[in-house]
Amino acid sequence: MKGLILSGGKGTRLRPLTFTSAKQLLPVANRSILFLAIDAMRDAGIHDIGIIVGSTAKEVKRAVGDGSSLGVRITYIEQLEPLGLAHAVWKAESFLAGSSFAMMLGDNLIHGGIGHAVRQFIDQSPDALVLSGPVDEPEHFGIIQVHGDQVTRLIEKPSQDVGNLALCGVYLFQPIIHRAIHSIQPSTRGELEITDAIQWLVDQQYSVTYAQVSSWWKDTGRPCDLLDANRLLLEDLSTDIQGSIDDQSVVIGPVYVGPGTIIKQTTLRGPISIGCDCYIDHAYIGPYTSLGDDVSVVDTEIEYSVVLSGCAIVQGPRLDQCLLGRNVQINRAKHSPHAFHMVLGDSSTWEWACHSV
Repeated sequence: MKGLILSGGKGTRLRPLTFTSAKQLLPVANRSILFLAIDAMRDAGIHDIGIIVGSTAKEVKRAVGDGSSLGVRITYIEQLEPLGLAHAVWKAESFLAGSSFAMMLGDNLIHGGIGHAVRQFIDQSPDALVLSGPVDEPEHFGIIQVHGDQVTRLIEKPSQDVGNLALCGVYLFQPIIHRAIHSIQPSTRGELEITDAIQWLVDQQYSVTYAQVSSWWKDTGRPCDLLDANRLLLEDLSTDIQGSIDDQSVVIGPVYVGPGTIIKQTTLRGPISIGCDCYIDHAYIGPYTSLGDDVSVVDTEIEYSVVLSGCAIVQGPRLDQCLLGRNVQINRAKHSPHAFHMVLGDSSTWEWACHSV
């Protein structure tokens, strides 16, 4: 079985972070979302993986390489225009070469992995299998209707109550899916929809089954989703201190500290993940915060935030629910009870001062 990961989207909902970075390479719990998708494929026994790339192809290729460092083999497949998920499969047809395959959206996180879905697909040999999970607001998702173990209908963002089992962005197919894709027409938005191809299989009496996620799943398309995914992943964290923490610092709860990091006179309240070669002094790092490599935090309070590599935050305001891109600088703020929520793109500089009257 082969794997196919879609990593060609522009991530417009995550701007300004995605002006300078591929959305799939943004980290949660200090690991790129795309790497987590590759991990899920590898852990399910899939090692021959194609990655669909678009305008951010150079950055993705530079980050992932040939896949050997991740225990997989990577082939890159260009999709110059985002013409739909089924179109991506069409572009990958020569790579797939008649093999069954698992397809995964590169910006979706599946807690617990996809191994159970892959095993079910292999054991039962349906023509297609979709991974699903219950949602509270089905009108915002693609929804499946089922009878027994068979999918009977797929509805995109339904306006009526048709159920709450949503598509989670993981699909497993036999080669018949290529015939289905060649048989459908573009949707009203001009794209070849994978849901239309799956519905074609259903209508032609092919077997389409489903599995449910074993835990939670998350689409990381918006800043609030990234912060929530970071929180959920950090809940699995175990304490591992590889850097240096002085005796005047306090560690509460699960905390990871990478090699080369120096922490002085700071309270760390986990779960927290701190990267390599950071410097933290007279600070408070609160729960559900991830700091990338080479981050400096001095005389500042941060919680429920994601801070990418190279940032320097010196005498900043209290930062809560923030997303900071690479090499952001925040400095010279006087102490204030205010908490700031912000999303800053790479290499931004932000200065704030509280003037007395």
